Amino acid sequence: MAKKAGLLAVGGESVSAAARSGKAKAIISACDTSKGSMRRALSNSEDNGVAYIVAPYTKFELGNVTGRGSPGTLAILDAGLAAGFLNGLAEVEPERYGQSAAALTKIAKQINNRNRKIAGKRTAGKGRTAL
Repeated sequence: MAKKAGLLAVGGESVSAAARSGKAKAIISACDTSKGSMRRALSNSEDNGVAYIVAPYTKFELGNVTGRGSPGTLAILDAGLAAGFLNGLAEVEPERYGQSAAALTKIAKQINNRNRKIAGKRTAGKGRTAL
């Protein structure tokens, strides 16, 4: 879903750019990614306050999902989609992914509430309420 919506950064450089710009909500590394790529992804997540996980999927499996070769690192650019992905992983391995899933779910709810408040304040001009 994230790929179709344009909310997925694929590859090290794209992920780094998304993290620096504040768009990335979760950075995901494949389990067989090189140590250097994992270190860079972890550094990007720590420097920019983004959740980071090593997924139980290989680069080949991530490539099949994204349709882009065999990427070692991905970034999900939407908090709701990232929370959904991590909640799915937490169901399988709660001790490994549960804390990250809970934190992202909380962030997604905060963003959703903020967007609702903003939408409620919008007007269509001349004091008319927007639909």
